[in-house]
Amino acid sequence: MTGHSSDGSTADVSADQYHHYKEDVKLMHKMGLDAYRFSISWPRLIPAGRGQINPKGLEYYNNLIDELILHGIQPHVTIYHFDLPQVLQDEYGGLLSPRFIDDYTAYANVCFKSFGDRVKHWVTVNEPNIEPIGGYDNGSQPPRRCSYPFGADCAEGNSSTEPYMAAHHLLLAHASAVSLYREKYKAAQGGQIGITLLGWWHEPATDTPQDAAAAVRMNDFHIGWFMHPLVYGDYPPVMRSRVGRRLPALPAPEPAKVRGSFDFIGFNHYLIMRARSIDTSSGQEPRDYYVDAAVENPAADITTGEVETAPWSLRKLLEHLKLNYGNPTVWIHENGII
Repeated sequence: MTGHSSDGSTADVSADQYHHYKEDVKLMHKMGLDAYRFSISWPRLIPAGRGQINPKGLEYYNNLIDELILHGIQPHVTIYHFDLPQVLQDEYGGLLSPRFIDDYTAYANVCFKSFGDRVKHWVTVNEPNIEPIGGYDNGSQPPRRCSYPFGADCAEGNSSTEPYMAAHHLLLAHASAVSLYREKYKAAQGGQIGITLLGWWHEPATDTPQDAAAAVRMNDFHIGWFMHPLVYGDYPPVMRSRVGRRLPALPAPEPAKVRGSFDFIGFNHYLIMRARSIDTSSGQEPRDYYVDAAVENPAADITTGEVETAPWSLRKLLEHLKLNYGNPTVWIHENGII
């Protein structure tokens, strides 16, 4: 079976830590690392998406965690990192269905119960503010859903609605897992739990007022998409205004459950994105995430490598969080040059 990469390769076997975890941990220890961030694979642990646990998957993660602790390395564990079991995608459409929330929470419960005696840093979801774009707007990531003219080679999808629905269910699944952890496990296990967002920093493409406003909007659409409900209990006002009824509602008791559902926020920061305003005053149809934000889609810049990196962008991101979201505890989970 070939993959979607340019040469048809897959990631069925890559670094193969499954067989080399002891060597890997020794190298980490030799380097002086005191923490290691990794994700648990849902389909490896529970191949059918729910129900029976794979004993070999359980054994592997127990062995890895024990080996890390033996070498004085704290495990920082992500529960969901883009790897939805295919069976759940086939059964009910994966992230597009509210059924995902209960299945994810049951999976998280298995993780807390099996590993929480040793894992003290949990991330519920990795980059829920980008998976809906790649998976449901431009179709560059699984399940490769999109609609014309926003993506290529997509057999089905709706770029106007599905990104918001997928993100909404990820948000509610996150809040559900945090609620479960705090009610059932935190007192005995003493861990912390949060979520990790992609943290591109948006700057104006030019010195025009239009592009300055576009950068502010895009930071709200990109960072505020999750930070605003996590801190204030609803999506950013600019998103409510511009997306309208396509942005799912958060009726009671959801705001109370979502608000404050983190002990920390993880951020993956790499790039400065230049926001260029586009005119949507004519009510452009069809619409997607970037049309809603009235910002030119940066996909071409990313594809061609025409992007910026600079140390000051991370500082601006952190200052933005401090100013607008109550100065939350932040872990930098990824950072560098891509």
